[in-house]
Amino acid sequence: MNYPKLLEPLDLGHTTLKNRSIMGSMHTGLEEMEGGFERMAAYFAERAANGIGMIITGGIAPNFESSRGGATMSNDEEAAQHRLVTEAVHSADPDVKICMQILHPGPLAYTPDAVAPSAVKSRIGRYVPAELDAAGIQKQIDDHVRCAVMARKAGYDGVEIIGSAGYLISSFLVEKTNLREDEYGGSYENRMRFALEIVEQTRAAVGDDFILIFRIAAMDMLQGGMSWDEIVTLAQRLEQLGVSIISTHFTWHESAVPTIATMVPRAAFTGVTGRLRKEVNVPVITSNRINMPDVAEEVLERGEADLVSMARTLLADPEFMRKAIEGREDEINTCIACNQACLDHTFGGKLTSCLVNPRACHETKLNYLPTKSPKKLAVVGAGPAGLAYAVTAAQRGHDVTLFEASGEIGGQFNLAKQIPGKEEFNETIRYFNRMIEVHGIDLRLNMRADAKLLKDAGFDRVIISTGITPRVPDIAGIDHPKVAGYIDVIQGKKSVGDRVAVVGAGGIGFDVCELISHSGPSSALDRDLFAAEWGVDFENHPRGGVTGVEPQVTPSPREIFLLQRKETSVGSGLGKTTGWTHRITLNRRGIKMMKAVEYERIDDAGLHIVRDGMPEVLEVDTVIICAGQEPLRGLYDELVAQDVPADLIGGAFEAAELDAKAAIKQASYLAAEV
Repeated sequence: MNYPKLLEPLDLGHTTLKNRSIMGSMHTGLEEMEGGFERMAAYFAERAANGIGMIITGGIAPNFESSRGGATMSNDEEAAQHRLVTEAVHSADPDVKICMQILHPGPLAYTPDAVAPSAVKSRIGRYVPAELDAAGIQKQIDDHVRCAVMARKAGYDGVEIIGSAGYLISSFLVEKTNLREDEYGGSYENRMRFALEIVEQTRAAVGDDFILIFRIAAMDMLQGGMSWDEIVTLAQRLEQLGVSIISTHFTWHESAVPTIATMVPRAAFTGVTGRLRKEVNVPVITSNRINMPDVAEEVLERGEADLVSMARTLLADPEFMRKAIEGREDEINTCIACNQACLDHTFGGKLTSCLVNPRACHETKLNYLPTKSPKKLAVVGAGPAGLAYAVTAAQRGHDVTLFEASGEIGGQFNLAKQIPGKEEFNETIRYFNRMIEVHGIDLRLNMRADAKLLKDAGFDRVIISTGITPRVPDIAGIDHPKVAGYIDVIQGKKSVGDRVAVVGAGGIGFDVCELISHSGPSSALDRDLFAAEWGVDFENHPRGGVTGVEPQVTPSPREIFLLQRKETSVGSGLGKTTGWTHRITLNRRGIKMMKAVEYERIDDAGLHIVRDGMPEVLEVDTVIICAGQEPLRGLYDELVAQDVPADLIGGAFEAAELDAKAAIKQASYLAAEV
């Protein structure tokens, strides 16, 4: 059997999980949109039909003051909507369990009605929450219980109560956010009371034959956060009160330690779960950056968990478990933890999807159905857009020839994978290489297709995915020998001096700064290096895992200036869930970030700029240009002029900051319709 630990059933007493895999909770936005429950039903049912053991929904609020204007579960009408989801999952596979997460955001609620144990504003919260009085606390407990009862009525097999992340329950547990002096504050025994009463009363209300999961902050990454003894005490008390499973979480949203970004090593936090597992007798779930079945199997083999939660992993590939079961691991479309279409969307109030799988959360809108009229198609350019189009079209039954001028597929992803912390991007290239084989695509590397070749070959349609060319800004001296393009720098074709100016502070500018300021191995590949760089003590587990631990920063071997014309803060346009990590990293390495810069000229003296009306010379050895891109459309224009049916996709269509998310989405939709 492939992956015997991952595929082993788990007996919970009153029911059995078919294997140890869980699709973890992720709020998608389907919960609130019109027609969203029908779409959510299709979304979860597709994962259930492909071998997952248990599903946990995105967070559902127990009452109005916790809803953020979103989905709640508090009455029969709302329960009836959720039956669409539970019935779809159980119809797809009666053995798959689905649990609803009960999430009260507390001080993080997007509403002025936010409540908390004390009127302490979160660093990332919008409002100062109102302090709950005794009656208010009892109301929140009652509402959690009612929410669980309604979830059972809706056909769920259980609920997960989230007691982590800076949401309501966790804000009671931590001393810095709980300033109360009554029976719910002060001592840890009192600070636990709210969580324990919710669990005790919920178990009594739903009965013993209902899965009850509690998500605990096993390491909250907060200065002055929970101690290890407090975590163990809470877990043991939860066990005594009848929880079925304890799920471990590893951060508050306001923590200054990345836990979900691609720079985080795979399975970086599972050892913490393993340590807690030794302290309790109920099954324990681990999570975070587990994106391939061998990683999950190794975690279980080491005894670090009883169950493995993978949320974004199942966004990227709904057939993840089916492929693992059938020994087709090399066909898995791996989550690269970029967060661009999932968590960035979630926290930005947009509908969640996935950069590498735009069908995620769009299962009723985007389907790759077999074609009734196969066509002979040429795709020119094997970057992300070209690959997505070629594979989707071939999967549907079209005859696809894929031309690539270089000796490898991947396009700009071949640059991304060279950046320390972005090694996962190689997984997408690996996946597409395998899909080219599986779907019989005629791949022609080292071949620059021209208009004559394409016209003479008699293709029914030509898809131009020729990508971009870096924009050359209008700066005097731009052809000076000390000027280098970002592509040459990343590919190692041009040397970089000791003093460097990087012109352009978008995503590429930050990537280039990461590359040239980095020394030694990548911490994304080594948990100990990652822990040292971000100030996490896995061995001694001080409060929050980070209290009193100083990050061990390796200064940049170069003096670097990162410049932009815009007057906004440097890096403000980066991804919502990962941009802050890049800004922190470069700041710690001493990179000097400058905004509102006017570029005058480049000469032997360096880069001449003007800031605040004052001229300045940056005496640099190298000026790296990261000033955007221009689409390469010449071939498309030639084909159109010769009446050859053609489409533009990807960077050739719109060269906006190398947006792979938009490129793959556009290509997938076009290929689904051809």
